[in-house]
Amino acid sequence: MRPTPAALLFTPGTLMARVVFLHPDLGIGGAERLVVDAAVALKSQGCSVQIWTAHYDPTRCFSETLDPDLPVVCAGDWLPTSVFGYLHALCAYIRMIYVALYLVFLSGVEYDVIFCDQVSVCIPALRLSRQRKKVLFYCHFPDQLLTQRTSALKKFYRAPIDWLEERTTGMADMILVNSQFTAGVFSETFQSLSRVQTDVLYPSLNTQTFDQASTEAQGLQGLLPEGTSHMFLSLNRYERKKNLGLALEALAVLRCSLPPAQRAGVHLVVAGGYDDRVTENVQHYTELKELAEQLHLEDCVTFLRSPSDSLKVALLRGSAAVLYTPSREHFGIVPVEAMYCCCPVIAVNSGGPLESVADEETGFLCEPTADAFSKAMERLIREPQLRRDMGQAGRRRVQERFSLQAFSDQLYGYIVQLNQ
Repeated sequence: MRPTPAALLFTPGTLMARVVFLHPDLGIGGAERLVVDAAVALKSQGCSVQIWTAHYDPTRCFSETLDPDLPVVCAGDWLPTSVFGYLHALCAYIRMIYVALYLVFLSGVEYDVIFCDQVSVCIPALRLSRQRKKVLFYCHFPDQLLTQRTSALKKFYRAPIDWLEERTTGMADMILVNSQFTAGVFSETFQSLSRVQTDVLYPSLNTQTFDQASTEAQGLQGLLPEGTSHMFLSLNRYERKKNLGLALEALAVLRCSLPPAQRAGVHLVVAGGYDDRVTENVQHYTELKELAEQLHLEDCVTFLRSPSDSLKVALLRGSAAVLYTPSREHFGIVPVEAMYCCCPVIAVNSGGPLESVADEETGFLCEPTADAFSKAMERLIREPQLRRDMGQAGRRRVQERFSLQAFSDQLYGYIVQLNQ
């Protein structure tokens, strides 16, 4: 999609804030969900918004981005995402700098505030604007903590990138984080920014998608084996850091503890974001299928790649529980989505789930072991009333703490503050 004219962002005589979102890759994931929800939230407050990104695929996106009233501008997708499978971070930096430079010098777009996330290195490029604009940076998690340094060469390569991340993050006019957990990690990681104030803006849930009657609910009957009585759901991108193998291992332990009659009715669905362009997605999908074979779970596990929004809702509504397996996850929107759908959550007792899931009330917070997860799963199978009570408590918790309206009001307040 070609960059659109400034008229889309400004109507003469209006006083609305004009906000541009900058995001590296507008695919399907927690960070992308937040960006889209933030854009929708500000639009509902009367702001004029656009989303700029280096990659956007209309066939693999959140449905809100297909709305012509929420323009998505893609620039720089011709730039490489890696060099022979390496230098992913450097390429991501170059792509986002290009997007920022295009916005500032070539687009003609008028804006008041830039909302950028994930990649802060584009902030100096935004500063090149003749009229200084305000920049809000949303930190999902320090990027330097999301990569492994397994060799001296990798450490050498990451050193300047990590330095740039810290320095350019500090150039933002305002910094928001997604949880108290991330706020703590931020201060520990970026020690030179110890005097910089960070505010917590919890991700919200745009409940419109979840309130619509799912057109694919009946499709679960064909998706699951006949006789399935208890379906568990793992919903995460196909990435190794998400520890999806834990869900498979927990299922294997659970099956050993159940009598044959109950065992036959238990099924696990592993669903999540998948992109053929991402080598890790392709590799990890294969690894998980191989693990299922090793555990003799081929007949009781279904793998889904990039399910549609309506199918995801149907899965959440039909599940006995969501198995949320990442450790030290910075926030994680999946537990919130599950709770809104009256689905209990079994999550690792670290990171964001400590703030979103109420242990023994809306689900269980467990050690990241197959035994711990399987015991929680077995309890929900044996106690159907507990499952219903947890589901209702989860929905109330989301409505009270993670509503789109609360998120919208808080974010709009920050935009107004920056725009003054």
